[in-house]
Amino acid sequence: MELSVTLTKQPKQKPADESKLGFGKIFTDHMFVMDYDPEHGWHNAQIVPYGPLEILPACTSLHYSQSVFEGLKAYRTKTGEIRLFRPTENFKRLNNSNRRLCIPEIDEAFALEALKKLLEIDREWVPKSPGTSLYVRPFVFATEEFLGVHPSSHYKFIIILSPSGAYYASGLNPVGIYVERHYVRAVRGGTGEVKAGANYAISLKAQDEAEKEGYSQVLWLDGVEQKYIEEVGAMNVFFVIGDEIVTPALRGSILPGITRKSAIELLQHWGYQVVERPLAVDELTEAYRDGRLREAFGTGTAAVISPIGKLKIDDLVMELGGGKIGEISQKLYDNLTGIQWGELADPFGWSVKVCDV
Repeated sequence: MELSVTLTKQPKQKPADESKLGFGKIFTDHMFVMDYDPEHGWHNAQIVPYGPLEILPACTSLHYSQSVFEGLKAYRTKTGEIRLFRPTENFKRLNNSNRRLCIPEIDEAFALEALKKLLEIDREWVPKSPGTSLYVRPFVFATEEFLGVHPSSHYKFIIILSPSGAYYASGLNPVGIYVERHYVRAVRGGTGEVKAGANYAISLKAQDEAEKEGYSQVLWLDGVEQKYIEEVGAMNVFFVIGDEIVTPALRGSILPGITRKSAIELLQHWGYQVVERPLAVDELTEAYRDGRLREAFGTGTAAVISPIGKLKIDDLVMELGGGKIGEISQKLYDNLTGIQWGELADPFGWSVKVCDV
């Protein structure tokens, strides 16, 4: 497929102070756009100036939420390269989401090449300061004009870029997590294992209530018994219990995180005993009371590793790590970010070069 390029004639001013980037608030000069219809399939691949989209009021995704997305990052190394971290995993997962929401699959290899071209054009937007990166947001949404509950026949696939600082303002300081007992996010057989936009809308009410109580994120329980730990709103979750590192098993209602997968592979490479299994809230509270719960942390593209310093379950508030990041959390963060920024050896081949600056 051909990829046409139209460069902006009005480049935007790049952020002067990278300490104030925030997350997902600033966008680069260009975006990738591709269309789908039954006659042509995926076609009309373009890199164009970032700007408004024209959609109609009856656009089906506005009414029935037929949309999916991904998230990954591009990094500027000290040697003057722009690199991606495991991008093929993101496009595989995007297609898994597409299949679940009856969206036509994309050509993963072409999507990666289009992303590389977009990054090459906007490479000066990749921030330079330590801890910063260029967040990459691929997404697909239905565009057909109709009001009716069935799959659309027309779609757009878009990639936008956003220079970003730390996801949490507190950086690597441990965060507080609130265990949600009333609302549910997903059940097996639903869409919990894919990155559907509607999943995140569903989570907003509980997230709002958690923030009012002073907690950064919600820890969701299974949607049937509300007995087993599943995931945090923006992260998968791990618990160091005794000599084991336990993370909830992927059973169809938990997003298979790419950082989660990378953390498991690194931990196993180092010889840790990582166990993927159902983990009941009662088991976790018992482990805490017995002194066997040594550490807890979340994993995700945005934050990479987020240590958990406080966990509220009903009336019990667990204090973990004395307000400091745990040993395993720190080791994972240092090694994952070291590979991402090209500062450590990458024995797994995870880091993919895009271009030189």
